[in-house]
Amino acid sequence: MNHRLVIASLGLLFVLLSGIMLATAAMFGVAEFFEVRNDPDPSSLLALCITGVAGALLGGTAWFLARRGPGYLGRREALLLVGSSWLLGAALAAAPYWLWARLSSEQAAHPFRSFVSCYFESMSGLTTTGATVLSDIESVPPGLLLWRAITHWLGGLGIVVLFVAVLPGLGVGGKRLFNVEAPGPSKEGLQPHIRETARWLWYIYLGLTVAEISALWILTPMDGFDAVCHTFATMATGGFSTRNASIGAYAATPAVDWIVILFMVLAGCNFNLFYLLRQGRVREVLRDTELRAYLALLLGGSLLVGAAVWWHGQPITLTTGQHLAASAGQSLRQGLFTTVSVQTTTGFCTSDYNAWPFLAHAVLILLMFVGGCSGSTGGGIKVIRVWVAFRILLAEIEHVFRPHVLRPLRLGRRPMDTDLKLGTLAFALGFIMLFVFGSGAVMLFEQLNPRLDCRYSSAATAAVATLCNVGPGLDQVGAIQNYGWFSAPSRVVLSLLMVLGRLEVFAIIVLLSPRFWRAD
Repeated sequence: MNHRLVIASLGLLFVLLSGIMLATAAMFGVAEFFEVRNDPDPSSLLALCITGVAGALLGGTAWFLARRGPGYLGRREALLLVGSSWLLGAALAAAPYWLWARLSSEQAAHPFRSFVSCYFESMSGLTTTGATVLSDIESVPPGLLLWRAITHWLGGLGIVVLFVAVLPGLGVGGKRLFNVEAPGPSKEGLQPHIRETARWLWYIYLGLTVAEISALWILTPMDGFDAVCHTFATMATGGFSTRNASIGAYAATPAVDWIVILFMVLAGCNFNLFYLLRQGRVREVLRDTELRAYLALLLGGSLLVGAAVWWHGQPITLTTGQHLAASAGQSLRQGLFTTVSVQTTTGFCTSDYNAWPFLAHAVLILLMFVGGCSGSTGGGIKVIRVWVAFRILLAEIEHVFRPHVLRPLRLGRRPMDTDLKLGTLAFALGFIMLFVFGSGAVMLFEQLNPRLDCRYSSAATAAVATLCNVGPGLDQVGAIQNYGWFSAPSRVVLSLLMVLGRLEVFAIIVLLSPRFWRAD
């Protein structure tokens, strides 16, 4: 194991993250100087500056001491670097929250006084989960809210993919990093060199980000700050908002809903398809099996949820507390927004779906597990894996009564190989086992705390929502609730589920194997 190269690379990653943190503080400092935006609590900028300088010094020192090691980045080194970058990077990203709560004399009872809560919030940001410990988001200074949104945006395509895009000289190691970090079973490159692939993905990501910011800023009442923060959360399929009522705060402006829906759908697509569109290969995009299944699930799920809400007939409660009659149009609009938000694992909310009927809940939970497309910023098992597993199941059913028929399974026009089949089934099994373990562990920890009354539906949907990187669940972690009431051990478990889901299970679990650390 080439530990020196891992430490040096991790040091550079810390320098990069710290530099972005300092740039955030500098931007708000300039805004303060020109009175563009007033931050009533300057301790938030001080917290960002202290953490940024400390992180840069720590990362620079680690790189300087380990820089002369051999330069080969093998598969084990890539796995270790990716896992440690998320686990340690979340601690660095959490430090500004904790420092602000300690430096500000008015925050004696704030959730951020606990570093576990800060770590949960930053891990939720970097993994684009969107679960929060905050009950009053609007009380947090705008500088920290912007940093919170930036953690989403950085985690969208992955801080390691960004690292590969900007750092030269990784060679074959860059491909290994990309393959471990980029979500989904398929890692086909857009360009011959993996660094060019990572760059093109970030160009596409940046272009969509600029387009959504422009649309929200120009076509809706959102100011520039809210447009940027909500765009970062949308493109990363994260869901952190600057408002307590989430997107529901803009219920009076339907254009906000429709713009956010459009970009949530785009963010849940495989980004390789945008590159194919740029090359004019429209037919390949339209024939893509995963895209068709993804759009069909979104449409079918939205109709089912909307119809269930309309048939239920109970007034729709918005996240602002307003009540609307469950007309056909309003039910379809709320059902569409919530379904798209849940399946793309964004987690934005416009209404309290806790009060919706069982059918709506069942559809939403199933779509949480499915998630977005491979190669997207969405979480979950991924549409292509669910499709492959379903095809394997159908083939096995046919094999029971037609044992002599050999029908090759195809993915598009190509036959599926054995590795793809076994990998898909192993991932799905691991995902379900983690869900069972996570919900059981949370329930056990909450039972040991007599001050809390945690229902199993809350523990189970909290485990699903964090493992699938969705954010809000049902019951006590629903659309208008938060995760701040969980005990510290439960928040640690849920934080681990977030990174396990984001890195698709095996990249973290492999670090627990003793054989991983032994020399070959």
